[in-house]
Amino acid sequence: MRQKIEQHIAQRGADWTTIEAPLDLGPALSGLESDHICLIDCVTMWLSNHLLADSDLDTARAGLQRALRTCAAQLVVVSNEVGHGIVPENALARRFREAQGRLNIALAAEADLVVQVTAGLPLVLKGELP
Repeated sequence: MRQKIEQHIAQRGADWTTIEAPLDLGPALSGLESDHICLIDCVTMWLSNHLLADSDLDTARAGLQRALRTCAAQLVVVSNEVGHGIVPENALARRFREAQGRLNIALAAEADLVVQVTAGLPLVLKGELP
């Protein structure tokens, strides 16, 4: 995972500031101003971190939504759609799949624009591209 993060940082270049917040995005988001653009990459990993930390997922999701709502910056949130495959065999994977779906629904409900990208092709699900 560390190697993947370092690869993403290198690909983005020096103009990007990287803040790692594996569980609590609130402090990182609260310091951003209205002229900032913030890429959250990604809430699927954030959810995985909470699931593996045995966090209360409803409380964590509510905290994330509160942080997103109160952030002054323009936000781009990356997530993964994990519900298009078969139902996983093990209980942890099924819990993750369900929690990710609920998180995606909650985030999409509050977003101005929702774009699903499959095979590099964008499909606007909500709103309009600028």
